[in-house]
Amino acid sequence: MTDEQPGLHFGIAEYGKVCALRGDHVPALMHYRQAMAMAARQQAPEVVLRHYLECALESLEQMGAYDELLACCDRALDHYRERPPQSDLTMFDLASIHQRRGVTLLKKGDREAAARAFETASATARRANASLPLADTLLRWLQAQLTITPERLAEEQTRHKYRSVRADTVRASLAIPLPGAPKGDAWPSTTR
Repeated sequence: MTDEQPGLHFGIAEYGKVCALRGDHVPALMHYRQAMAMAARQQAPEVVLRHYLECALESLEQMGAYDELLACCDRALDHYRERPPQSDLTMFDLASIHQRRGVTLLKKGDREAAARAFETASATARRANASLPLADTLLRWLQAQLTITPERLAEEQTRHKYRSVRADTVRASLAIPLPGAPKGDAWPSTTR
């Protein structure tokens, strides 16, 4: 396996997703980071790198690594401050970062900062001619002073397909583990 094989980064990222679906987020992160590095060296389109980053952020969230996750969101926001979005796709990406930041702040218990992040996420999504129903819902709940339990938040995340790493989106048949990575038995039941 050489770093230069076209598309190898995709298979490695898919294996990271397989790990994430099993709840093995440390090896998932290892695979996502390697996939990002390989994709960057191969000058893959930025959308590919953003997808792998999104997967890594999901694993950080699942691990409860909120401070690291917020730091990643802040770096992404800095990137967009330096290079403003030039298309609806990148504007929506920016909105999604604000939404993820809001979810993370909510999980940390900072309801006011979460509400501000959701307001920004929703407004940014509208500028991209899109919407973020999860951000809209959570903002309404925060404004109404409703209690949002971790279980209720998780239900809403699932209902709004907040995560991109789901059994119905992972192509396990294309997954390629890094050399020395544990293979595990529990592959997702859905392969595409």
